[in-house]
Order: sequence, then structure tokens, then C-alpha cells
Amino acid sequence: MVDQWREIEAEWQGGGTFIGKNAKGGTVQIGTLNDLPGVSPMELILVGLAGCTGLDIVDILEKKRQPLTALSVKVRGKRSEEHPKIYKEIEVTYLVWGEGIDPKAVERSIHLSEEKYCSVSAMLRKAADIRSTYKILKPGDSFE
Repeated sequence: MVDQWREIEAEWQGGGTFIGKNAKGGTVQIGTLNDLPGVSPMELILVGLAGCTGLDIVDILEKKRQPLTALSVKVRGKRSEEHPKIYKEIEVTYLVWGEGIDPKAVERSIHLSEEKYCSVSAMLRKAADIRSTYKILKPGDSFE
């Protein structure tokens, strides 16, 4: 049964800055603190999507015995003009590195993550159009 509560705490640091903490001690800076830029709350949503789907992709590709050497998930979102300015469009780009990666395995992994496993994607899909693309690169290749 998955009815366990998740808890975080956000402590105000002054100005427009908070430090978010989870029960295990992980932290994230929201806003600028001592001239060090942080992440905005809406950017955190995109980070959550990238991390959620990225973990799925790695797990699925490893189970499919694909020779994955690196993965980068780039996410960008377009917000509505009116308040509360939610995301209306989100684009996810998966950059997959490995020698001999099967494109069908990547496509299936993305589909499974987006449609079955990634809870962040499932929530965001209720409000936003989410589109995804991928590119397979050889180890050592860069993506611009």
C-alpha cells in the first residue's frame, strides 16, 4: 500500500530564499543566497520530471541489457500567461550514450516511463502537453 506521507520542510533564509530539506537530510536551495543562484520552485518541477523519468530510463535500459554509458535528460517548459501560470507545454529530450544501443529499446523505455512508471509525468500530463525526443550518441560524442 502506497499511502505513506512524504515530508519536506522549507526554511526561509531571508529575501526570496528558502532551503528545502527532506527527512533524509537532502537539501535544495530555492532562490539566490549570498549571491549563489538557486533553483526556482517551477524549475524544481522540471527537475523532478527529469529525475523521475531519467531513473526509469536507466533502470529499464539496464534490464534490457543495453550498453548505456551516460544519460542526460533535458526538460523545458512553457507556462501559461495567466495566473497561476502553470506549465502548458513541456518538452523532454533524452540524450543516451552507449555503443550499440538499440533505438527500439530506448523508445520502449521512454514509453514505459511516460505512460506507466513516472509519477511526476502522470501528474503533469493532467495540465500540460508533454512531448519527448531522444538522440543516441556514441561514448565521447558531445551534444550541442
